[in-house]
Amino acid sequence: MKKIFFAFLFTAIMSDLSAQSTETILLYPDGTPGLKAGVNIPEDSKTTDGITRVKDVTQPALFVYPAKKKTSDATVIICPGGGYGILAIDHEGHDIAKWFNDRGVSVFVLKYRLPQEELFDNDEIRPLQDAQQAIRIVRKNASKYGISPDKVGLMGFSAGGHLASTAATHFKTQVGEITDPNISVRPDFSLLIYPVITFSDKFTHFGSRDNLIGKNPPIEKMELYSNEKQVTKDTPPTFLISTTDDGVQPENSIAYFLACKKNKVPVEMHIYEKGGHGYGLKKRGRGPVETWAARMEDWLKDRKLMK
Repeated sequence: MKKIFFAFLFTAIMSDLSAQSTETILLYPDGTPGLKAGVNIPEDSKTTDGITRVKDVTQPALFVYPAKKKTSDATVIICPGGGYGILAIDHEGHDIAKWFNDRGVSVFVLKYRLPQEELFDNDEIRPLQDAQQAIRIVRKNASKYGISPDKVGLMGFSAGGHLASTAATHFKTQVGEITDPNISVRPDFSLLIYPVITFSDKFTHFGSRDNLIGKNPPIEKMELYSNEKQVTKDTPPTFLISTTDDGVQPENSIAYFLACKKNKVPVEMHIYEKGGHGYGLKKRGRGPVETWAARMEDWLKDRKLMK
């Protein structure tokens, strides 16, 4: 019995070690743009209630997760959620990367900057700037990682879904101090999991909106960041997950779905009756929503992005 137990333990440990970040890429090795002079705040990372929360990010980075047995030349850049106030970087980042690795897909987890005015000038553009820079870096190094530069997807959870949908609809403008007209920042597909989409008063998640563009923002800015209003025929194919009992109301996903449908953008949406918010891949008796990743796997296979 002991031999069986230790064999099982060894297998579990090796399985966990088989999907680890092998490299960290700083987005701005020569200095973070927009960082205010004299700022020297250490990054804050705390784990409570089983959730790791990261904030005060001044060195945004990509964590590289190469698949041990790669079966696809597609890749995904994963944007954790956290209401633009923290990054839930484990269960909406690193754990998701391992899921992709197990299915033969090499991926990247994005540790992006939060809109903190005490740290950055023009703080509201910094998350999008980081997402666009991440896409540039991945495309520029596609051959190194054995991926196709035209199969780079962006995945986002909650407010990370707002960031991913912003990148998927605002790509014609490269924001911030660093631009490259020779590298597109348009993701090739997007995976939006219980996403914040709209900044309209009726259905927005006020915490995310307040953190990104402030309380009582002008109508023009609310419209700009209501990404269902920014969808065009050039918006990339999209997969959406929501639940009816989510504090981030499913009308966010529905509005984006309808905008994609109107503009003939390939789109698939699954709305579950229950499940709440922030579940990631955790199994906690939430019901059918716990199989959402299998639906995403089906979608990715149908689009020849996963085998």
